[in-house]
Amino acid sequence: MDLFLAVVIVATFLCSLVAGFLFAFAVVAMPGIRELRDGEFIRAFQAMDRVIQNNHPIFILVWVGSVFVLVLALILGFRQLAGVDRLLLAASAIAYLLGVQLPTVSINVPLNNRLQKLDVAGLDEAERKAARNNFEPRWNRWNVIRALLSSLAAALLIILLARL
Repeated sequence: MDLFLAVVIVATFLCSLVAGFLFAFAVVAMPGIRELRDGEFIRAFQAMDRVIQNNHPIFILVWVGSVFVLVLALILGFRQLAGVDRLLLAASAIAYLLGVQLPTVSINVPLNNRLQKLDVAGLDEAERKAARNNFEPRWNRWNVIRALLSSLAAALLIILLARL
């Protein structure tokens, strides 16, 4: 197996894991905590996010690793691929980097950080409701977008692998 193929396999695996993570948040985690009262919702999200914010090693390996390996695949692939195969690789990288990673750092993480700073016990009911309303709809909308685009990127990589 050559280096390029190995890198595409690893990129496909890691991007697929990220897609699954975002999908699980979209269809299980967020709908699950949606039923909680505002303060409980904020505390539940803070607890889940704290695991990530504390640099859980497996999460960081998958999330950051997916970016590095996909970029490496793109660099190697532009030397080795042409036509449809090059287009599949480029489209997957664009979908993943611009549709998943960019909104993560520019939208979802800043929303997470604002929510993480809240002292729920020190907020009254109206403040908890406002904090949740300023967070939940936008976060969920962008998470669904990230889940869809990460799934698209993984599917394009799988198609590419089938063609190699």
